Amino acid sequence: MPLNIPDKLPAIKLLQEENIFVIDTTKASHQDIRPLRIVILNLMPLKVSTETDLLRLLSNTPLQVEIDFLKIKGHKHKNTSAEHMRTFYNNFEKIKHNKYDGMIITGAPVEQLPFEEVTYWDEMKEIMDWSAQNVTSSLFICWGAQASLYHFYGIPKYDLDKKMFGVFQQQISDNKLPIFRGFDDEFYVPHSRHTEIRAEDIKRIPDLEIISSSPDSGVNMVMAKNGRQFFLTGHSEYSRGTLANEYYRDVKKKLPIELPKNYFANDDDTQKPIMRWRSAANLLFTNWLNYYVYQETPYNLDDIR
Repeated sequence: MPLNIPDKLPAIKLLQEENIFVIDTTKASHQDIRPLRIVILNLMPLKVSTETDLLRLLSNTPLQVEIDFLKIKGHKHKNTSAEHMRTFYNNFEKIKHNKYDGMIITGAPVEQLPFEEVTYWDEMKEIMDWSAQNVTSSLFICWGAQASLYHFYGIPKYDLDKKMFGVFQQQISDNKLPIFRGFDDEFYVPHSRHTEIRAEDIKRIPDLEIISSSPDSGVNMVMAKNGRQFFLTGHSEYSRGTLANEYYRDVKKKLPIELPKNYFANDDDTQKPIMRWRSAANLLFTNWLNYYVYQETPYNLDDIR
């Protein structure tokens, strides 16, 4: 089944050019199907790129998925037009009375700030608390994962000596978990962060389970409440060129940045990046939608608790 996304969203054209089946809201309204409702709180600076990356993965399923985009109230978006935000994004007040099958909270470029110093931390806490009662299963990505682990479980984050930057091989703790159905024993995930969470802190919390990790990049995925919450410290959603764009940007600005590990062919930044994570990323999002959202969510959304 197709992905049902708002009329005229720029990602529609980009995804159709990749031969991904999407339909707009007008066409979807004529299909007699109860779609999965997913809300995405997009905190990344480049909104359209993040929208496209996430929608690409959410489309790879036989389920029809309906997307709502959520923004932080009053936050200025330097890299995305005000018209785009007005047209495609809602404030929390508009959607907080809804129930959703799934939620995604992205990373944000604020990870080196203490959580309480983030200007929208109070609204973040309200949204996270709301998700626990009104969403069947949530994916928290990068800073979104750190913020939610801190808010719900008191897990701190720690500054790294240098940026964790590259594509790192991950090991699975239990390949019988439905989230890893179809995975190989090891898989790759891009990471791009200046901070980390530590396994010893997570292991002190009985409700949390580390389900994938790497000797190089540390904790990768944490699961809670039998899959009602997943915390992803990396960026499985990244497209081939995302780390390259970050690297070239920082080089141009003369910022301290190392070549992303396991990324450029022959570690040569003039060559094409090697895509090592696409199949695992598609499986991850498909398995989440199927086994932790579709199979668990009530037909009547009002029954979500």
